[in-house]
Amino acid sequence: MGTISVSHLGKAYKQYPNRWSRLLEWITPGKAKRHALKWVLQGINFTVNAGEAVGIIGINGAGKSTLLKLITGTTQPTTGSVHMTGRVAAMLELGMGFHPDFTGRQNALMAGQLLGMSTEDIARLMPEIEAFAEIGDYIDQPVRVYSSGMQMRLAFSLATAMRPDILIVDEALSVGDAYFQHKSFDRIREFRKQGTTLLIVSHDKQAIQSICDRAILLNAGHLAMEGEPEAVMDYYNAMLADHQNQEVKQEVRDDGKVQTISGTGDARVTSVSLCDANGQIIEAVAVGQAVCLRVAAKCHTQVAELVVGYMIKDRLGQPVFGTNTHHHDRVLKNLAEGTELVLEFEFEANLGPGTYSVAVALHADDTHISNNYEWRDHALVFNVINISQPDFVGVAWMPPKISQR
Repeated sequence: MGTISVSHLGKAYKQYPNRWSRLLEWITPGKAKRHALKWVLQGINFTVNAGEAVGIIGINGAGKSTLLKLITGTTQPTTGSVHMTGRVAAMLELGMGFHPDFTGRQNALMAGQLLGMSTEDIARLMPEIEAFAEIGDYIDQPVRVYSSGMQMRLAFSLATAMRPDILIVDEALSVGDAYFQHKSFDRIREFRKQGTTLLIVSHDKQAIQSICDRAILLNAGHLAMEGEPEAVMDYYNAMLADHQNQEVKQEVRDDGKVQTISGTGDARVTSVSLCDANGQIIEAVAVGQAVCLRVAAKCHTQVAELVVGYMIKDRLGQPVFGTNTHHHDRVLKNLAEGTELVLEFEFEANLGPGTYSVAVALHADDTHISNNYEWRDHALVFNVINISQPDFVGVAWMPPKISQR
């Protein structure tokens, strides 16, 4: 079984003021320092237990890829250490270890040995590698004629030809087409069932929340947050607008869920409720029932433009449906300080049985990125029950009309 233990990990690069400073540092008696350290990672501590799946997220430049290189040993740390147990398979840079002038088959033989496979293992597994990669006759063509997607297909097929104890995947999977992405994640899920430990870097919120037990958020080279994937992704979503003078806070609800609230506070949500056709507040909804989402807000300063939106998410935090008044040409303009308003969104709850949450947002423009007044996750939680409809599975209620010809 594979485990990963990261302790006080840090990575810094030397920066010299000019090209002669490096030489002077080498030849000066006593080796006086003529450089400054640029830290890209500092003070990283976490453990991944056997069979656990952990996702690493963060904006570009946060240090995600550097962290994976330190963990896999392709880069040496400045401080701290990494300890791993079990056989490791890693997919970092796309096609890393492939020689452009050799064929895919030849590269598979060489790269496979770098992954710890014997030549006998590779020869035995080659038919399966070819079949999973699905690149056809290109397997015997030079890699230089491959597209980036074909390189990713071959690299992933090779890295996962034998189930590893630890699988480490960087953003490489985002290069492939939708079909191969589904196929790859199916293999990853199967490995997880068999006990493989997974460490994955991805900007794909759905992938992180559906596969991972835990998520780690990196920001400016530091570990900013670690916890349940949904809570970490909500915090990351708030950070995307942190160039504004906004506050980001997290509170634990009575049901144990972590609620993330962010924004400048120029306008704030005062209440959110779900009502039936008679205007009565409800917490349980029947499949297909007509409901109204009522959002009340107040402006705490003059607001030139106000967009109100909501997002319905399933129990894993995956988006089910979201929209806002911008997309329906109902943007509110020039609201004075102290203005109070109530918006009602009427719709039919064509949802499958289960628990759902609603995130509510007040902002300008079409998204919260430029002007986020308030974004409130888990503003409301409700249950959907099936009272009268035929049995079905899934989060969407799309009843068919069945006919025979």
